Amino acid sequence: MSRVVILGVFVADTAYRADRMPKMGETIMGKSFALGPGGKGSNQAVASARLGAETHLISRLGQDDFGRLALETWRAAGVTPHVIQMADSYTGAAHIFIEESTGNNAIIIAPGAAAFISGQDVQAQADLIQSADVFVTQLEQPMDAAVRALEIARTANVVTVLNPAPAAELPPGMLALCDYITPNETECEALTGIAVTDARSAQKACDTLSEMGVGRPIITMGEQGAYLAGHGFVPAVHAGPVVETTGAGDAFNGAFAAALSEGKSAEVAVHYGCVTAGISVTRPGTAPAMPTRAEVEALL
Repeated sequence: MSRVVILGVFVADTAYRADRMPKMGETIMGKSFALGPGGKGSNQAVASARLGAETHLISRLGQDDFGRLALETWRAAGVTPHVIQMADSYTGAAHIFIEESTGNNAIIIAPGAAAFISGQDVQAQADLIQSADVFVTQLEQPMDAAVRALEIARTANVVTVLNPAPAAELPPGMLALCDYITPNETECEALTGIAVTDARSAQKACDTLSEMGVGRPIITMGEQGAYLAGHGFVPAVHAGPVVETTGAGDAFNGAFAAALSEGKSAEVAVHYGCVTAGISVTRPGTAPAMPTRAEVEALL
């Protein structure tokens, strides 16, 4: 079985649906509330595992109810956790506002124990990272841990994927450790200074990212699909009415990594990512929205 190793964060998603965001000092009535598993790294791990890859997740949790939710989520999806549980911190949580009419979202994250993920934590899992076919990380945990993990993976010729979210300033040399980078339009503009709106601007941004050291950039562009450097657009897949866009990027990244780990080409792996994301947005929640391999292949 192909192996994907992910360094990332779990947070419990507290999702509120309403017609609009309240103004400062205002209280409004919501349409619904849901509590469920989230966090970019955790979501990506669930997506990867449900696509059939042997998936491992490196993280930190608190010793609390949300921590138990994380462990149960991973058990149900088939993700193998490699976590430190802290008695003196809490498992991360996220406030998610979802606009009722569009499914668009705005998010506040309090990472809790995951804020203490360190380079030492990563070093302790060096053998695991070096055994992977594909290694994935994001920017929700401390930057030094992400950089160290990418360095370890690169020394073992493991394929490296960076999802640079949320947008942040990267240290010099970090992009040169990445075989693939998967920003959305906003994150891409933060990295390159180029507003990405169409194929021409996407290719220009990809060229800039390549000059910064990235092996092959990919820009996820919502309803337009994903722009793969050297190939062009892989179209989005419309699997039904959009219910919620939260976690769509994570669905893409987890499926992309799983497909890459099986030796599939970047073009095919991006297509897997687009299909998985397209299905995920038709369902509420994040981890529960991740489709199975059979569901994805039925639309390929």
